[in-house]
Amino acid sequence: MKANSLMKKVWSDKVLYLMLLPCIVYFVLFHVWPIIGMKLAFYDYRILGGDEFVGLKYFKELFSTPVFFNVLQNTLIISAMKMFLLFPIPILFALVLNEFANGKFRKAVQVVSYLPHFLSWVVIAGIWFEFLSPSTGAVNEFIKALGLPAKDFLTDKDSIRWVLLASEAWRSIGWDSIIFLAAIMGVSPSLYEAAYVDGASRWHIVTRIVLPHLYVPMVTIFILNVGFIMNAGLDQVLNFTNDSVNSHIDIIDTYVYRVGLINGQYSFATAANLFKSLIGVVLVLSTHFISKKLTSKGAW
Repeated sequence: MKANSLMKKVWSDKVLYLMLLPCIVYFVLFHVWPIIGMKLAFYDYRILGGDEFVGLKYFKELFSTPVFFNVLQNTLIISAMKMFLLFPIPILFALVLNEFANGKFRKAVQVVSYLPHFLSWVVIAGIWFEFLSPSTGAVNEFIKALGLPAKDFLTDKDSIRWVLLASEAWRSIGWDSIIFLAAIMGVSPSLYEAAYVDGASRWHIVTRIVLPHLYVPMVTIFILNVGFIMNAGLDQVLNFTNDSVNSHIDIIDTYVYRVGLINGQYSFATAANLFKSLIGVVLVLSTHFISKKLTSKGAW
C-alpha cells in the first residue's frame, strides 16, 4: 500500500521529478558512481590483467612522503583562511542589501555581485592578472602613486594566499549571500511593525529580529564548510600557480591531479583523494553532532 501511494504521489508530480532528473543523473555519474572506483586505493592498478590487492600499501607510501605533508599544510591553511575570514562577509553583505530602501538599486547591486560566480577561473585569473600586474595593474599604479615600489603579488610567496582569498571573495560573496538574503526576506513584516511601535532602533531590529532568523542557515553552512575544509579550490590554484609560489599553494587536489593524471600513479592518487574525502566526512559528522549537542541545531 505504501509503495502504491508513493508511486501515485510521484506520478502526480511527474513534471517536477522530470525537472529534477538531470540533477540526479549528474550526481549519480560524477559523485556516487566514482565512490566505487575508490577501491583502487587498495589495489595495484594494471592496464592489462587483473588488479592485485595490496591493502594499505599506498596509504603507507602516502604518509611517508614529505611532499604530502607540505600539500596537506597548504590545504588546511588556505581552506581555513577562506572558511573563517570569508564566512561573515556574505552575511554582512545580505544585511547591507536588506537596508537599501531603493529596490531598483538593490537589485542592480545584487546582479553585479552575482555575475563573477558564473565566470570560469580561467577568466577570473585573467582579470586578476591584469588587476595586479606590476607594470600596468590598478593596484600597483596606486602603490606607485604613493611613492612606493611596485610589487608582483602573483610571484610573491607571502602574498599569493591573500590573492587567492581576495579573488575567492570577489567571486563568491554575492552568490553566497543569496541564502541569507532569502532568510531575511522570510521575516514576518509584523515583527518589524511591532518593533517600530515599541520604539526599536534600526540597530535593535537587525540584532534582535534579523540576526536570530539567520542563525539556522549560518549553522548549516558553517557545518558544510567544515566538511569542505580539505577542498581548497583545484581550479583556482591551477590558474594562479607558478614555479615561484607553487610550494605555498600546492594543495591535495593539485597533488592528486599531478600524481594521478600526469604521472599515471592512479592507485597512489586515489589513496590520497580517499584520505581527503574521509577527513571531510568525519569533520561534517563531528561538527554536526557537536552543534546538536550544544545548540540543538545541526545540518539536518
